[in-house]
Amino acid sequence: MNKWLVIAFVGILTAAPIFGCGGSGGGGSSSGGGTPAPAPTPAPTPSPVGEPEIFFPSWYGIAPRQVINLTYNSTKTSEENGALLKAAILALQPGQKLKIGAGTYSVNSYFNIALQGTADSPIWIVAQDGETPVITRPDADQNVINIGAGGSPARYLAIRGLEVTGGSQLMRLYDCANVWVDQCHLHHGGDGGLTANTADTDRIYLTRNEINHPGGPSSTNEGMYLGANNGQYVMTNSVIALNHIHDTGGTQGDGIELKGGSYNNWIVANHIHDTPYPCIVVYGTGGKGVNTIERNILYRSNDNTLQVTGEAVVRNNLIMSGAAAGFASTDNQGTTANLQVVHNTIINTSRAANLSSWNNRAGMVFANNVVYSRDAESIRFPNGSTGVAVKGNVVLGPVEGIAAGYIAGAGLTDFASVTWDASSRDAAPTASSAIIGAGDPAYAVLTDITGAARQGSLETGAYDRH
Repeated sequence: MNKWLVIAFVGILTAAPIFGCGGSGGGGSSSGGGTPAPAPTPAPTPSPVGEPEIFFPSWYGIAPRQVINLTYNSTKTSEENGALLKAAILALQPGQKLKIGAGTYSVNSYFNIALQGTADSPIWIVAQDGETPVITRPDADQNVINIGAGGSPARYLAIRGLEVTGGSQLMRLYDCANVWVDQCHLHHGGDGGLTANTADTDRIYLTRNEINHPGGPSSTNEGMYLGANNGQYVMTNSVIALNHIHDTGGTQGDGIELKGGSYNNWIVANHIHDTPYPCIVVYGTGGKGVNTIERNILYRSNDNTLQVTGEAVVRNNLIMSGAAAGFASTDNQGTTANLQVVHNTIINTSRAANLSSWNNRAGMVFANNVVYSRDAESIRFPNGSTGVAVKGNVVLGPVEGIAAGYIAGAGLTDFASVTWDASSRDAAPTASSAIIGAGDPAYAVLTDITGAARQGSLETGAYDRH
């Protein structure tokens, strides 16, 4: 049995990622020799996307003690129905589930959901089966939905299947812990999508939501804005998974922005595209923990497609079509350190990977990535790469600041069906691709971007050839 198969077998037995495992000869820096940088502890390896329960809170399967149905009253105005909805929500008690019927509910007063369920009696606010209730307000003077504001926390609360539009912020989280927002559609607000930047939040679950056109042309328009500048408020121990965020527009329009000091968060299996600022931007944690960014499909940013400062695992992402760079990493509200970038596929017309502050930094790894640029550098270390573990990469385009740790690829023919503008994104390697077997086992990851186990030869990049 070859070395890679032995490692994969051990990884399956331990049910853990095998990143950082392997025998001698797999480590080293860009100049050769040495040992691999230690890997931070990542989030659990997810199951395939078809089994989303792994992304849900531990209390997701608890049955309600009482179900209350609210049906839209067609004899009343949307504002009157909004008042009835608000009253029904604010009256909920632990263990109750409110099921809301289709209709447009316009809430024309300040709306703050400050409900406190418990681990064995959560509170549920959901759409009735097969129906879509629309929550809005008639002006942009207030946010459509606030959660846990005004010193009144929200705990063990689930919100599912609502369409939210209009107002200022579409949904804003304040003092929240164990709050789950699932399968909601947030769109066409006045000043942003889902924000959590005015209080610390913990164990937040944001799953399977769609966010588009979150604000007006003069607003910053982030799809999700999580944490505050310079760690004033932070998000911790949270899951952001399976969301579709697109067409953010505005003056900034990041898809997901996770601010500095936020830690132990899992940003996984999101589909984000057509953003003025990065599809995902993640700052450092200040040494408090590690964020994991994996299995995301990201493309068409008018900036860097994915930008990460440090203290993170970045793996198994498809990153395409960034106007500035595909992947970028530099000091930004924190110092770049302890950043592991492994098994990503980066395809860009301009610079593919721009790593400008990696020289002489602790715990830096850039390994087993496919890094293709049509018109510029594939991998660029403009200030040097001393101490960086660079191994098992496949590149197209010039490199800067390294002398080893990569081989040349052939171009887009290495993939099943890929275009430079990301209109085609099937980046699975073809049978004759240079990507086949090019990975370094010392930096292998047990699963690929689809969540399936890697098999046989170790492919570089996000996709295994099954």
